[in-house]
Amino acid sequence: MTFPRMMRIRQNFSQPKIDAVFDEAIAQLKSLGLELTVKPGETVAITAGSRGIANIATITKAIVDYFKSIDAVPFIVPAMGSHGGGTAQGQVDLLGRYGISEQTMETEIRASMETIIVAETPQGIPVHFDKHASTADHVFVAGRVKPHTAFVGEIESGLHKMMLIGLGKHHGAKIYHRAILEYSFTEIIEAVAALVLEKCCICGGLGIVENAYDETALLKGVLPPDFRSTEIELLKQAREWMPRLPVKTVDLLIIDEIGKDISGSGLDTNVVGRKYNDHVSTELDDVQCKRIFVRGLTKATHGNANGIGIAEFTNKRTADNIDWEPTRINAITGGHPTAGMLPNVFDTDAEAIEASFQTIALKTLEQTEIIQIRNTLELRELLVSEAYYDRIKSISDLEVLSEPGPMSFDDEGMLKSV
Repeated sequence: MTFPRMMRIRQNFSQPKIDAVFDEAIAQLKSLGLELTVKPGETVAITAGSRGIANIATITKAIVDYFKSIDAVPFIVPAMGSHGGGTAQGQVDLLGRYGISEQTMETEIRASMETIIVAETPQGIPVHFDKHASTADHVFVAGRVKPHTAFVGEIESGLHKMMLIGLGKHHGAKIYHRAILEYSFTEIIEAVAALVLEKCCICGGLGIVENAYDETALLKGVLPPDFRSTEIELLKQAREWMPRLPVKTVDLLIIDEIGKDISGSGLDTNVVGRKYNDHVSTELDDVQCKRIFVRGLTKATHGNANGIGIAEFTNKRTADNIDWEPTRINAITGGHPTAGMLPNVFDTDAEAIEASFQTIALKTLEQTEIIQIRNTLELRELLVSEAYYDRIKSISDLEVLSEPGPMSFDDEGMLKSV
């Protein structure tokens, strides 16, 4: 089989970046005047999520140290819905892989999958809240604000989602994702968040926004009355800074790795254009990918292949590395069972790519539009097929790093990673 020739390119994104992350986090916390709300000796539950957020250990340590500085008694609660296999120890272990432990944070981690029901929304939805957080005098919410991979609205993934899904644990996550089948995400967000803010002693929050290079670009301290308005503005900024593919149409997108450390859905649907429909790009998507081939899982995802079902093709190596238990739990809890389905599996990458050509269009190899990326977070350098040559040359913020050359397979028919 003859394959299209590929060339390496580099995208130059805007790169706002905070250099002294710890100091900026402390400054944002001090700006909130929380010493007027949180009295000496009072306990503060600090959320810690499960995403691969840049500098998350540094940011969490700053929050812990700040509350210690005003003589409060902070402790950390895992706020990650059903992640970590849906177990308390699994969630503690997951935080440890991000550098968040009782030793590194110098404070207690209180982990449980138990919740209490604090209220019921007007739609009849019970509002679940982490058992340990419910015993604290105050709760402080920290989280990254970014476009969600499935939900659309003024508020998507961020502080509100941490209050709902994160602190709602497995019980809350299941109920809210089921409720989305009847009500809009915005309706649920507004109804549940209002009750959490009213009933659960939220004292403040810290919004985190990253740039296109997965670096901390902005930190914003927020008081409860400003959660909604601030998160709306932070989401606008996050959309502007997020990484993107350099073109709008792709016949075959090859992704070297997916994982929960990359995106909640394994691969960011905002990037690949499958936000509104698993297998068909719509007019609402920013990019149109006809076919997707996933060729590996990240080490950090530990076999959780949630999102693999969004792709049409994969290889046997990837399929063999899937841990089906966390994959199933995550996909079903998220109300997205198709995300855990297995695509067409081929022994080699070469076979998968060749098969994909039969499902694309009546194009010659020279006309076939292929892009290979490492993952949906790292989009600075990527490989594109020769069909893009003229378009790439005309885009000012792109650099051509190599002229078109053969696709790089090893002796076993596996592609080399970007």
